[in-house]
Amino acid sequence: MTNQNIYKERRRCFLSNLKGHAAIIPAAKLVMHHADCEFPFRQDSDFWYLTGFDEPDAIALFLPHRPQGERYILFVLPKNPVIEVWNGFRWGEQGAINNFGVDIAHPIDQFPTLLSEYLSGAEGIAFRIGRNSDIENIVLKVWAEQLDKSPRTGFTPYSLISPCPLIHNLRLYKNEWEIQRMREAALITAKAHELARQMSCPGMNEREIQAIIEKHFLREGARGPAYGSIVASGDNACILHYTSNNSLMKDGDLLLIDAGCSLEDYYNADLTRTFPINGRFTSEQKSIYEIVLASQKVAIDSVVHGNTTEAVHFSAVRVLVEGLLELGLLKGSIDEVIENNLYTHLYMHRTGHWLGLDVHDVGAYRLGDYEVKLEPGMVLTVEPGIYISDRIPVPNGQPEINSRWKGIGIRIEDDVVVTDSRPEVLTESALKSLEEMEN
Repeated sequence: MTNQNIYKERRRCFLSNLKGHAAIIPAAKLVMHHADCEFPFRQDSDFWYLTGFDEPDAIALFLPHRPQGERYILFVLPKNPVIEVWNGFRWGEQGAINNFGVDIAHPIDQFPTLLSEYLSGAEGIAFRIGRNSDIENIVLKVWAEQLDKSPRTGFTPYSLISPCPLIHNLRLYKNEWEIQRMREAALITAKAHELARQMSCPGMNEREIQAIIEKHFLREGARGPAYGSIVASGDNACILHYTSNNSLMKDGDLLLIDAGCSLEDYYNADLTRTFPINGRFTSEQKSIYEIVLASQKVAIDSVVHGNTTEAVHFSAVRVLVEGLLELGLLKGSIDEVIENNLYTHLYMHRTGHWLGLDVHDVGAYRLGDYEVKLEPGMVLTVEPGIYISDRIPVPNGQPEINSRWKGIGIRIEDDVVVTDSRPEVLTESALKSLEEMEN
């Protein structure tokens, strides 16, 4: 299946799920960085999922109420040789039709005048409110005008819904082509982590390790890092989203690296490894590492068809709490500690999240009172950790932390696919055993 056939099939499913609603899906806009410079462009994931079109300021219409050949409309920036000299190539209307499976294409400035005609006959409108005020004003104005005409025409889109639940439910289930793309991202990412571990030594700056990782991403053809790379040595590892990456790495400390690449088509990896900078764990570091690794193994084994993300999380929590009780960093019974959240000063985040076009990918974890069951094609991270510092007060009745433990932050994260049998670990080529971390 070619890329365009994949997008065509996605549009077919989306149009079918829309029933009689007309969907309006805008592309991302360029975001100003400073003066006259913009941040590197990153396409809106929902728009990309349905179109594969990687230009800003476009708008896609999906019109199931129209006849074949008029159901996928794209408004795009027109060809303009002068502007393209400054800002780069544009496909334009004909390029969109010839290369992206578009039924009809228009220049973007015609969107306000043509929208009313395209919405005529739809049962409702699917458009996300609150994201793009300029487009939102046009959509609401056209909708209001059509509501005013309804007594005369009888063809008014009465309801306004969000398209997100429909698109996000499709995005939650990855097909084999998508999983293969994520395998590729995982391989590139795992190799980058191995290079970083092999080259790390006391006295280096965290930024040097970040450079090693991100250079490998770019050299292997990735778009770049999927998120702000975390290269956290010593106590910095106890800051979950540490991205300053500017400390000197000290002999005797651990280095936590949370970094993943994003491919040209936006599929991502998300991987964390923690290892001793000097190649040898202290006894305290080793004890914590063994607990985190054991908890991750149990959690990965629980990523099976029919289980839930909640069950995956608490399978990891139980192992973490049991290990921390044995070390004297917690006290009480396992059930008491878990039920009363008496461990959250040492482990304060969930054990994973969906992964795909977004690093924290879309898709519900529960529907009302019901937890979403894991099914084949879902991809999630499994990332337990322990973070020992003074940042969060120790809960009443729990033991104060001896200084010999403080500054130890360990997380181990892999990307896992739900299958019909055992889970597939996409990032398995990244070493993580205690012996390998000391090698």
